Amino acid sequence: MTRTAGAQLQGLITLMRPKQWVKNGFVFAPLVFSGEFLNSTAVSHAVLAVLLFCIASSATYIINDVHDIERDRLHPVKSKSRPLAAGVVSVPLAMALLLGLYALLVCGWFVFPKVLAVILAYMLLNLAYTFVLKHQPVVDIFTIAIGFVLRVYAGAVALSVPISSWMFVTTLCLALYLAAVKRRQELSKSGAGARKVLEKYSISLVDRYAEISATGALLFYSMFVMTAKPDLVITVPLVLFGLFRYWYVVEALDGGESPTDALLADWQLLLTVVVWVGTCVWALWPGMPA
Repeated sequence: MTRTAGAQLQGLITLMRPKQWVKNGFVFAPLVFSGEFLNSTAVSHAVLAVLLFCIASSATYIINDVHDIERDRLHPVKSKSRPLAAGVVSVPLAMALLLGLYALLVCGWFVFPKVLAVILAYMLLNLAYTFVLKHQPVVDIFTIAIGFVLRVYAGAVALSVPISSWMFVTTLCLALYLAAVKRRQELSKSGAGARKVLEKYSISLVDRYAEISATGALLFYSMFVMTAKPDLVITVPLVLFGLFRYWYVVEALDGGESPTDALLADWQLLLTVVVWVGTCVWALWPGMPA
């Protein structure tokens, strides 16, 4: 493989943003909270749903990068980190990859039509976000958050289990918190010129959005576990610590513009998530005494 071919391959991989696949872990939430994690069929269905969501999210990233290529070329960071803006990958090559990803999703439709219907809704939402909604203040934050809710819903559809209303509203609040913090950090680091919609925001405004959303996430999660999953009350302090730690990463360590990067870069935050998942599995393990 020549150096150019190797660079293009690496560029194509970067174009799909595999680090962002961490977000698709939300698809596993119904698997954990339904207690079906010892059911091999349920696990395989959840894993397949995650893989399909990874393909779909990569496709939306490609469309977004093609659409924003000129703006990204003017950005001090994205002009180097985004393969299209940096000239590492050509637009025709990116479109060929996009068609390949779409072909995989079409194949997935014949295997998992109900899950693909949710994924289709996610992709249409992201198309609307790329071309229209990301320029609308408040709507842009809610659009990002709804994407996370659709991930959880896809996990429930994959297992054929009903999604809890508590889980729905908790996920929405948590995602609104992450989206608001993302906008805050974009404003703080790059100013209103980074995105057109940022001209309509201020740091104090998105700080209030983040605080309201974090409070809602903690409140609704606590009500969820106390009413529906009382064995999980022991996880509430972990959730509280995670919210505190994430805000510390944002405020003191200047992270949070990318929630995925913030999670992977801070060992305490990552450990909190791992311990939370492990504690949930332990508490919900079939046959575990209350």
